[in-house]
Amino acid sequence: MGRKAGGLYINPKRFGNLQKPCMKEMMSFLSCLALSQGGDERCSLQKTLLSACMDGQNVNKKPWGSINYHLQRLSRGRK
Repeated sequence: MGRKAGGLYINPKRFGNLQKPCMKEMMSFLSCLALSQGGDERCSLQKTLLSACMDGQNVNKKPWGSINYHLQRLSRGRK
């Protein structure tokens, strides 16, 4: 079980914080909800900012697969 010795591997959790595009808007919305004790009508500005940020993201990106999958493919071709 596990990985073979000498194989290429990148820990994806290490690079997980590189792309979080709407984190600022989401944190402001959640903090507003916490301060108003769940009152959604008081946080309409933060909600619209979060919705605009999420709508602006490119959702039609084709996934390329994980980096470790491609590293395994490269190492197979090298042999």
